[in-house]
Amino acid sequence: MSATDDSEDIDLPATERDAVSTGAAADSAGWDARLKGMPRLLRYAMLVTDNANHIEQRLIAEIEELCPQLPHNVVWTAAPSADTGLALAAELDRRAVTQNEPTLRSLADCVRLLCLPLPHDDTHFEDYRRVGKALVQAFRKVEGDAEEQLCCDLERFAFGWAALPACTDLLSKNFPAAVNASILGANMAERRIAAAKTSVRRKAKEEEERSKKEADEKAAEAKQVSSPAAEAIPDCHLVVARLSSEEMKNVKLKDILGPLKSVINAALPLVEVPPLHQIRNALIFEFPYAVDVIDFALADLVGRTTIVLRPLLLVGNPGGGKSRFARRLGEVLGLSVWRVDASRADGAVFGGTDRRWYSAEPCHPLLAVAAGRIANPLVLIDEIEKSGTRSDYGRLWDCLLGFFEPESSVRYPDPALQTNLDLSQVSYVATANSLDPLPSPIRDRMRVVMFPKPSAGDLDALLPAVIADLAKERGLDQSWMPPLDGAEHAAVAHHWRGGSVRRLRRIIEAVLRERELRATKN
Repeated sequence: MSATDDSEDIDLPATERDAVSTGAAADSAGWDARLKGMPRLLRYAMLVTDNANHIEQRLIAEIEELCPQLPHNVVWTAAPSADTGLALAAELDRRAVTQNEPTLRSLADCVRLLCLPLPHDDTHFEDYRRVGKALVQAFRKVEGDAEEQLCCDLERFAFGWAALPACTDLLSKNFPAAVNASILGANMAERRIAAAKTSVRRKAKEEEERSKKEADEKAAEAKQVSSPAAEAIPDCHLVVARLSSEEMKNVKLKDILGPLKSVINAALPLVEVPPLHQIRNALIFEFPYAVDVIDFALADLVGRTTIVLRPLLLVGNPGGGKSRFARRLGEVLGLSVWRVDASRADGAVFGGTDRRWYSAEPCHPLLAVAAGRIANPLVLIDEIEKSGTRSDYGRLWDCLLGFFEPESSVRYPDPALQTNLDLSQVSYVATANSLDPLPSPIRDRMRVVMFPKPSAGDLDALLPAVIADLAKERGLDQSWMPPLDGAEHAAVAHHWRGGSVRRLRRIIEAVLRERELRATKN
């Protein structure tokens, strides 16, 4: 588009329209090699973007060279402000017309660029519009020849300036219009780049899913012609415990093997990773105050096919919902959850007891596998810091090290079955009110994250999940337990100002009991 065509949108006399177009593209001496040959207005815009020093002084020197001892220039030099700058710009415009010198019009645009304050109402609207028009005209003149990075920087500033009047609530009152245009343009560019990256990631994910589908189809075809030995363990399955036929007939194992027969020498399924965005949304619905913890926990599953979490330790004050979060994390992922009360467990209980003893019992992770009939259950170790410190039967903390280490968990020697178990796919999540009692070997092997307490502002987000959970505990459909009405909500808000979720549940239970009593009386 030519400068003449573009100028028809500006409400100025013909001579001034031509001056705007010509002045916007007029040259001045360059100070930066990359800006050499750029129109003066664009050079000053880039000096602002680059946080150059003495920008106004450079412009004052240029004006002095063309208009020596210009009174308006002297005043702006002595008292730089929007008023003195705009007065200087107006005088340069007047001289540009009377002297037929477009360079002065270019200098006037540069003065406006540097002195204009933030947009306010319609004040100086024509000045903003004129500079914006000149920036766009100058950019279009050079965009085909400028190197790519400079072209991006120029476009970013021009668009940032154009958006100033519409984005006053996003601007910093501490900076003039030009600096805000640079910042606003950068933010706009970052959002465009982020959107482009998202699009690339989405396409990459689609390609990955397509490749995976093709690989699965090929694997299925190969499986059809594979040998019986290769078909013994299907994909996404694992044999956790193996015993010979002689061991299975051992009378000493009769009572132990009773509940375990279904998982001995059996290829157990490994629960696959579901769509993580759905899991994240479900957990945020119930724990809106723990978004960072949710993201921290789920980060372990990115890129995995089947579920296994590295040992995770949730640390926080009592009542914050740590134990419930750990349980719901497993349930929402589709895992069976095996809970262990650390205050009542020791190494012999958790790690299993030898078959020489009358009360021989397999290790708890194997019991968790048998209970869920999957090879990757979640074991919840509640209040791990309260585990006993006596070593008569082995400390729980010491016992856990063998399960947390990948090398030892893949061949854990169960004392009751006296065979190696593959427990490498079992996930462990522990809770603690404090880290202080825990020995450093335990802390070093766990991913530690602080679990927050909700505030009063989280009440509305917590209520639906708590009521749904209470309905589930009572065996009721949630539709039979409508949300709290205004008075009930106010009562809960009055008695719960944040903190313990356990206390919030008790308050809601009391409100629901009161509701039921009123219904009975009526």
